[in-house]
Amino acid sequence: MRIIHTIIFIFTGGLCKGYFRISLSEKCGSVQGKIWVERKGESFMNTERFEYLKKDYVQGFPETCGFKPQRVADGIFESSLEVRPVHSQQDGFVHAGVIATMADHTAGYAAYTTVSEEFRILTIEFKINFFKPAVGERIACRSKVVNNGRKIKVSESEVFSISDGQEKLVAKALVTLIAVPASNYT
Repeated sequence: MRIIHTIIFIFTGGLCKGYFRISLSEKCGSVQGKIWVERKGESFMNTERFEYLKKDYVQGFPETCGFKPQRVADGIFESSLEVRPVHSQQDGFVHAGVIATMADHTAGYAAYTTVSEEFRILTIEFKINFFKPAVGERIACRSKVVNNGRKIKVSESEVFSISDGQEKLVAKALVTLIAVPASNYT
């Protein structure tokens, strides 16, 4: 197997602002669909990795809650939850703990899209603001990485309640995460 590399330089005002390196794996003379992109030495995901993260997202406590991945892209992860009675607090609204868990977990997976499989993402800190009670048949969370450091990453999550096709922003979280080598935990 041979790897084909193409480097694309980005210039602004005559100054090089960075580069993208696109790598294609070639086997038996035909290009396989695995595309890896590097920017300033950092690897980004391919579609195979995105599919892995979608499956990995749904395990343990998040699986018990019923969270489902919806969209994965570089620095972005979106999830949803079909609301059931078990998700409610005493007044019938979706429990704040469910919303906070969804915001944190989805933010972590947005950060996972910025590292290779050699790293794990752990939450260092998060802050969440609740704007209104969450009611409706579904909850959706949209997370994106807003600061992508090599080790420390910051993701932002917005959580929406969906009722009769109408979305309402119910919470927003800012999550600080750390990328640690997976070898530290094996």
